[in-house]
Amino acid sequence: MFDEDYNIVYETSKNCIEIKDEDGFPCDNIETMTQWIKENLHEKLRDDAFEIKALNFSTYGASFVHLNNEGEPLTPLYNYLKPFPEEIDNKFYSTYGSKEQIAVETASPALGMLNSGLQLYWLKYIRPEIFDQTVVSLHLPQYLAYLFHGKHLSDITSIGCHTALWDFEKNEYHFWVGAEIIDQKLAPLFSCDEVVHAELDSKELLCGVGLHDSSAAFIPYIQSVKEPFLLISTGTWCITMNPFNNSPLTVEELQQDCLSYMTYKGTPVKASRLFAGYEHEQETKKMAVHFNTDLKYFVQVKYDPEMVTASGFNTEAGGVFNCENYATYEESYHQLISKLVKQQKKSTDLVLLNSPVKKIFVDGGFAKNDIYMNLLAKAYPGYEVYAASVSQATALGAALSIHQHWNTQSLPENLIEVKRY
Repeated sequence: MFDEDYNIVYETSKNCIEIKDEDGFPCDNIETMTQWIKENLHEKLRDDAFEIKALNFSTYGASFVHLNNEGEPLTPLYNYLKPFPEEIDNKFYSTYGSKEQIAVETASPALGMLNSGLQLYWLKYIRPEIFDQTVVSLHLPQYLAYLFHGKHLSDITSIGCHTALWDFEKNEYHFWVGAEIIDQKLAPLFSCDEVVHAELDSKELLCGVGLHDSSAAFIPYIQSVKEPFLLISTGTWCITMNPFNNSPLTVEELQQDCLSYMTYKGTPVKASRLFAGYEHEQETKKMAVHFNTDLKYFVQVKYDPEMVTASGFNTEAGGVFNCENYATYEESYHQLISKLVKQQKKSTDLVLLNSPVKKIFVDGGFAKNDIYMNLLAKAYPGYEVYAASVSQATALGAALSIHQHWNTQSLPENLIEVKRY
């Protein structure tokens, strides 16, 4: 919860234990999730310490909730990592075009269930009885909003992000969506900066439509940074987002894991992805075993430029990392980060080059890593490189997207804390 100055006044969290779908594949428990959200909101509406004016949601956007005519979910919340059957994959692309063609047109690599539009195609042919009973399919953020305002609505950040649903050149649903009658299962698009009136516990609330989390987290930067910039958002995935690169995605870029997101205003953001946070997690586990240290020992390691220089930091180089090749944890960790920064530069350059950007912001886990930030700044000597921090960025972005409807104050100028390297 934020006040009108966007200070956090309340936050809570819950770890929802995964369940399994009918095929035995892990998935989030939609029932537990929604029950917890409802209970918390009703509790705060009854709390005289707060006057809640508006409500919005941001979640991962790659899973659908399929509703029947009573408004109840018909299926588990299928995991976007669930394997996509080869026969369905072949059927789709043999009917509507090659993977390269569809990828270029929808601005996303072929990613199976992570292309959430293909979840609907899969449902139609693997669970036809469920597809027939489905009145509407809502992405998770829009489903959570629906629970409170009661309207079937879609938003462009969810529809336009690696779904294979949206034709970026034509700025409309791809032709396969209508050909498969998938469009009849999708709710009308609703503007991300507009609100729906809702009444809860005899109190009137303004409710946003919900946003894809990556697009929501980008909003504080769009609102605060006036010069051309790009953002490297680091976590399990490290995603570089450049709103100032207007060139269309090429087949070569898509093959190197580039894609486009949508801003809440409906404009494309060229992006590249790197699985660097996951690699960092796996390699530091090996290092903890090999050097007999605590799993989080890397937090104590200080940046030593001489240690990097001695082994030769070269932004053009690659190579395989093996912690057993180094005498100390510190030397090994410097080399791991050196490798990840080299990979990051290669990934970032895919969307950085030939754009007017001169400022690079890094948020998430690696923004707190002094070794990573120093080496990234060294890799980009002609740019201003900043570690950035935004508390609860996705929630903040969701609140900012509907600012004009609930907040009487001007936007604050200090939404982002930065440190230049």
